Amino acid sequence: MSDEGLIGPEGRKKLLEVARKSIEAAANGRPLPEVEFQDSELQACCGAFVTLTTAGRLRGCLGCFTSDEPIYLLVNRMAASSLTDDPRFSGDRIRADELHDVRIEISVLSPMRRSSDPLNEVERGKHGIYIKKGWQSGTYLPQVAVEHNMSLEEFLSSCCSGKAGLPPDAWKNPDTEVSVYTAQVFHEE
Repeated sequence: MSDEGLIGPEGRKKLLEVARKSIEAAANGRPLPEVEFQDSELQACCGAFVTLTTAGRLRGCLGCFTSDEPIYLLVNRMAASSLTDDPRFSGDRIRADELHDVRIEISVLSPMRRSSDPLNEVERGKHGIYIKKGWQSGTYLPQVAVEHNMSLEEFLSSCCSGKAGLPPDAWKNPDTEVSVYTAQVFHEE
């Protein structure tokens, strides 16, 4: 993923520091750290996801597609939630003694737009997808297709079946909404 986007190098560093302090507080049962930034880029109200991994293995990932609060506050909340609230890891939560092994990745999202032709409008590695039919929905961030070496069809089908609980080919159905977005993705070194 590109380093270009809404948040510059100093802002990315600050967001990663906020996320680190947030997961440290959450792992130790403390309240979220109080943070405040005046930087205009960190005042942006946009969606973001925070992904936590250990040894390359996903251990938590939560976020919001949109937000009415500044990005630094959203990252503060989503980092803690990724550690404590991701239901996929309820039996395998990151412990305080594992924090030194946790890698934090932040994805700052663009607004979503509906796709009428996913095979021609979704670019593998550039676009994330949000698939919804009725009350069932799921998303994959743009980097998932590349990290898991998925073709575009595999990306769409896996999101349907693995995340949204729909048949793998549900993305082909006109009643299924497929939306796309981009993300500025950055992580701790």
